[in-house]
This record gives sequence, structure tokens and C-alpha cells, in this order.
Amino acid sequence: MTARRRYWILILIAALGATAWAALSPIRSASRDATFEIPKGTWARRMAGDRIEILPNEIRLTLGVSDILVLKNLDDVPQIFGPTLMMPGQSFRLSFALASRYQFACTAHASGQMIILVEPFPATPWARLRWRVQELLRPQQLRQGKESI
Repeated sequence: MTARRRYWILILIAALGATAWAALSPIRSASRDATFEIPKGTWARRMAGDRIEILPNEIRLTLGVSDILVLKNLDDVPQIFGPTLMMPGQSFRLSFALASRYQFACTAHASGQMIILVEPFPATPWARLRWRVQELLRPQQLRQGKESI
């Protein structure tokens, strides 16, 4: 067997090993919170005519991994999320127990609406593999523990 062929066999074994690990190892998370902050001055910028997009159109959460939405209002004015009025400096925690698509009124969002997509826990090996690949492909800013709006 040539050295080149051994090299490719080792690469293949390593790839299969990484795939097996991604599919079979349990998913753990340091925190189940997905934190978003409404920056100070957001309302003033909007009133000045700035068309800023401070929230993604859709926030994706996963049951059992990241299933608690935390909104922090660092702005100078109250913000509304769903039926909740968040005063300046307040935080709001909303935990999800059911995988579904939720739509909320949100004054911090340019459209006035925000969609929360809660996906089921990836319980099977294929689901864990798919979940890990999707996490790798998500934009870097949405993968960080603290997400700024």
C-alpha cells in the first residue's frame, strides 16, 4: 500500500469518526438562555429616521438545549414584547416547553412582529447530526452566548 493511499484511508477514518461522534454524543449546553439586548438609543435612532434592523426576523431555539428567550431592555424607553411591557433596565425571560412557531408583537423589531421558532430536542443520532451541522452553518453572531439586538 502506498503512502498516499494510507493518507486517504486515515482521512476517511477520521471523517467517519467525527461523524459518529456528532451523531452519537449527547448535546450539552452551558446555558439554556438565548439572550438578546435592546441597545441604549434604539428608540431615539428610530425616531430620527434610522431604519435599523436590530432583531433577526426569526429566532430559532431548541428544546432542552436553548429554550429560554431572555430580552434585556437597555434602551431609555419601555419596549413591548407580546403582552409584556419591559421598562428601561428590565429583563424578560420566556421559557418554551413545546416545539412550535410563535409570533409576538415586538416594538424593538422594525416590522413590529417577531417569530420564535422552537424546534424539538434532537433525540435521534440523525437529528443530532443535522442539528450540529445547522449550528455550524449559522452566522457567528447568532451562535454566541450573548446576542445583541
